[in-house]
Amino acid sequence: MHKNALKIRVYEHIDVVDPKIFGHFIEHLGRCIYPGIWVGKDSNIPNENGLRRDVIQAFKSIKAPIIRWPGGCFADAYHWEDGVGPVELRPRRANIWWGGEESNEFGTDEFIKLCRVVGAEPYICVNVGSGSPSEALAWLEYCNYVGNTKYARLRAENGHPEPYNVIYWGVGNENWGCGGSFDPVYYAWEYRRFATFLKQADPRIKLIVCGHISRDWNYRVMEALRDFIHLVDYLSIHYYFFRNQQRYGDDVKFTDEQYLNLLFDVQHLEYQIKQAIAVVDFFSEGRKDIGIAVDEWGVWHPQATNENGLYQQNTLRDAILAASVLNLFIKYSRKVKIANLAQAVNVLQSICLTRGEKTILTPTYHVFKMYSPHMGNVAVKVDVESPVIKEPTETDYP
Repeated sequence: MHKNALKIRVYEHIDVVDPKIFGHFIEHLGRCIYPGIWVGKDSNIPNENGLRRDVIQAFKSIKAPIIRWPGGCFADAYHWEDGVGPVELRPRRANIWWGGEESNEFGTDEFIKLCRVVGAEPYICVNVGSGSPSEALAWLEYCNYVGNTKYARLRAENGHPEPYNVIYWGVGNENWGCGGSFDPVYYAWEYRRFATFLKQADPRIKLIVCGHISRDWNYRVMEALRDFIHLVDYLSIHYYFFRNQQRYGDDVKFTDEQYLNLLFDVQHLEYQIKQAIAVVDFFSEGRKDIGIAVDEWGVWHPQATNENGLYQQNTLRDAILAASVLNLFIKYSRKVKIANLAQAVNVLQSICLTRGEKTILTPTYHVFKMYSPHMGNVAVKVDVESPVIKEPTETDYP
């Protein structure tokens, strides 16, 4: 018989568990926004001002602390003014990354409404790849400015006289790839340009640098920002357990070995987190405590393709993986301050899957439900004694 033991070191505190590590991510991709979140006010599907009532309830039930939007790859092709004002006057645009057309029915005001209804902090990712600092400044003014400026008046004309006070702003998404194929140093220069104006306009905001699982990218970006650390609040990394059919199997069909492989590879994510922490600590040189934002993470099974809108099934294996990842974030809660599961509805490792009027809550949803009472608590060290299936070696890491 195998013996397992946990030793909980109640007096050895790690840090307070930031509620924002239990965050979520929504993007204009597949059926995530339409009809996963937005069905319109005239829909037969029960809704609150166009927002699906069942999905709202799911977010509320797990106390979703922060929601990231509009992307994702979509973000660096998105122009926010397309998505405000009377819905019937909003332009339709080609969704160049995920296919089809974007109606812009769900824009800034609808996103903020979703966050307010469920009690989540909004996290907006601005367009760096095809946008400009002036466009980002206008968006910030629309969201946060109190006064009689052009965009504060526009917000009021659209029915929202009070500022939204959006604190979390990502400066681009995956700008090493779909966000513009930038060189890391060039991205750092662009970040400095955007951040200089945004921080000056509203010093309260927190800005997230676009990172990578590549240590070289993170090193070179942070090196170029070394003298501008005051403009940096978080470094983001994205991590997907990505479409490795041979190693992980399919979404619902896998061997025992493939089942365990997926869980074992959480150690790869730990390696990336440790690398990111080392880079920000090295270049901040104690001048500022920069956090890590794992603002996209999850399982990406082979069944999730562009053709089906990255839709996949969700099993207990995925839920156990989610718990393992959340435990990892808690373990590194001194530095990991934001994390966003990809994605909340109908895309990748969702908490909800919808079909018509019906919604099911996935096993991953129930993991977030179980963890929700522990938001804001103090993490303590735990030792585990159990049989080891395989010790990791250097070759197990990228």
